[in-house]
Amino acid sequence: MEHFRSESDLLGSLEIPANAYYGVQTQRAIENFKISGQYLSSYPYFIKALAMVKKAAAKTNYELGLLDEGLFQKIAEACDDLLNGKYHSEFPIDMIQGGAGTSVNMNANEVIANIVLEKLGKEKGDYQFCSPNDHINLSQSTNDAYPTAIKMALLHMNNELVAKLKKTITAFREKGVEFQDVIKMGRTQLQDAVPMTLGQEFEAFAATLEEDISKLNGNANLFVEINMGATAIGTGLNAPVGYAKLCAKNLAGISGYAIVSAPNLVEATPDTGSYVIYSSAMKRLAVKLSKICNDLRLLSSGPRAGFFEINLPPMQPGSSIMPGKVNPVIPEVVNQVCYKVIGNDLTVTFAAEAGQLQLNVMEPVLSHSIMESINFLGNALDTLTERCITGITANKEVCLAQVKHSIGIVTALNPYIGYKNSTEIAKEALESGKSVYNLVLEKGILSQEKLDEILDPKNMLKPHQF
Repeated sequence: MEHFRSESDLLGSLEIPANAYYGVQTQRAIENFKISGQYLSSYPYFIKALAMVKKAAAKTNYELGLLDEGLFQKIAEACDDLLNGKYHSEFPIDMIQGGAGTSVNMNANEVIANIVLEKLGKEKGDYQFCSPNDHINLSQSTNDAYPTAIKMALLHMNNELVAKLKKTITAFREKGVEFQDVIKMGRTQLQDAVPMTLGQEFEAFAATLEEDISKLNGNANLFVEINMGATAIGTGLNAPVGYAKLCAKNLAGISGYAIVSAPNLVEATPDTGSYVIYSSAMKRLAVKLSKICNDLRLLSSGPRAGFFEINLPPMQPGSSIMPGKVNPVIPEVVNQVCYKVIGNDLTVTFAAEAGQLQLNVMEPVLSHSIMESINFLGNALDTLTERCITGITANKEVCLAQVKHSIGIVTALNPYIGYKNSTEIAKEALESGKSVYNLVLEKGILSQEKLDEILDPKNMLKPHQF
């Protein structure tokens, strides 16, 4: 039989599981917010970020003479436990909640306080020796501690996302080298255009994704500006003189990031602009990634009635009714992740716009949307890289045959016979079924030697002198 302890707050008393490190306000959040099924414990970097913020706050309070050394050391040890992955199951509240993050902040305050009490040899809930509010939350408000923790988490999560993106870029680039001699038709508006190599196509995939590294990192750099010391609305009520800058300095030392105090804490407290611009960078990446997956599905379509220029590695049977069918399930799932990220960006936009006066109370859904997008994108990149890109092979003969039979190569004749003559050749080729090559020779427009030189696909892959 489970044992309980009683804790009280403004609204009265509640029974808390006796062995729980969280307290009464966390218990209320457990009961009030059964929304997404995704909990703080689902986002370990968020918990670690809360620990960094609380450790920096305690260090600052100690240095300013507000905490005695013994209690500070125990708080620091408790925060280190969280940073080392301990007690994460003690964060059971839903990521989406009312209260502008108060439940998250108090969950951290209560857990750290009870870890400290245990280290002091006291009973959980015996808050006269270490209080969630008076000691762990000293010189703070949810309105500065919570958004600062979000930013710390996003800085770290961005680093992981970028690392995964780099692996995907490398995989595409390696395929670009592998396919550098595979001649194929390029297409515009799904119609034959001019020849290229499959290697150029895959290198272009790498290049377009590589652009997003600087966008993600540049936008994430906005998160280094924090509002610790702002307390409730930015005026710094209940925080000592010098707290804001000292706390930023301490957090920089703990986190390893170049954390700075915002120049205007009243402005910084309700501002969510950094979240909006970072989310937009993820949306940009999602749009590009989805387009690439569309291309991979098109290029691998067939095997008999499609493009069939590449083979995606077979991952699973494709149909419960059609024997032998294998579907492009990996690009398909990445497409769906991208749609989710694009939708989350719209949520971030609305949540940021909904801020009123001195606070944005929608930060829970805003932060959850961004963290979910980072996790989804990171998992999708890993899946695409490991279970698709690295196993792609080229159908070289199919690609070359399409070039030889394409009307599109007539474009290469423009500089030599003019646009009008080229158009007439293309039209007749379409109507008669004859090749561009044979029609040019039949009409005596160019010698075979010159024509062979012009229409050699390798000569159409880059600019050259006429």
